[in-house]
Amino acid sequence: MLLARLHNGTSLLCATATGILTATVIAIAANSPARVSADDDAQIAKSLATMLRAGRTVVSRHQDTINDPNLGNKGFDSKSVVAEAMKIYQTAAGLDPMSVDANSRHGKLIRMQMDSIAEVIDSHQETINRKGVGFKGFIPAVFGRLTNESFGRRAVGLAEMKVTAPQQFIRNAKAKADDWESGVIRDKLLMASWPKDQIFAAEAPAKGKSAHRTAVPEYYGASCLSCHGSPQGEIDITGYPKEGGKVGDLGGVISITLYK
Repeated sequence: MLLARLHNGTSLLCATATGILTATVIAIAANSPARVSADDDAQIAKSLATMLRAGRTVVSRHQDTINDPNLGNKGFDSKSVVAEAMKIYQTAAGLDPMSVDANSRHGKLIRMQMDSIAEVIDSHQETINRKGVGFKGFIPAVFGRLTNESFGRRAVGLAEMKVTAPQQFIRNAKAKADDWESGVIRDKLLMASWPKDQIFAAEAPAKGKSAHRTAVPEYYGASCLSCHGSPQGEIDITGYPKEGGKVGDLGGVISITLYK
């Protein structure tokens, strides 16, 4: 799984392949609307999280190419990235995203998300293809943050996504958990009794509006510890001190809000 590190306006996520989103939504508030509506929201949220992870996996897989200082045009363009992300999504979700009815809420949102992925890749071609520079800083978490921001602009009034984290891993104020997210992280996802990888969802207000809210936990993998592990306080490649995290620690949460 990928882990979130958030700082200085940039979310840093360790560049490893993501796991498949197999956890199920397990909590819907008692005062939620009809069950069918809740189930639809749950599936949409799960789908959006799966596509975000697919996009980050593509960026992760191509880090060596992106950071090759001797190579100019990497061929890492929006068309190829979206195509690869769709294949990863289809394997994980068992569904071709383009088969979702384009006029449905789900279909509109998943297409907005894929358009957002394409926008981010297109707008960073100069950085990706820059010769003479090794580490470009275009890592999965940066890509994920920018994609979520682009998606939010497209889906105004419909949906929002962000990657937040337990307080000790937050370095970017924009990624700070709100009251609902903080409560879920503290009272659910960080509890020893909480099943690993299990999603939490509920009907809860967001920005004064009724919404279906989902929190998808993500955990440190071994490759994440080069930035997030020990020795605590040592400066990592990004210029910030390591947190002393361990494999399996909750390091990030994909937060998805679907407005009613």
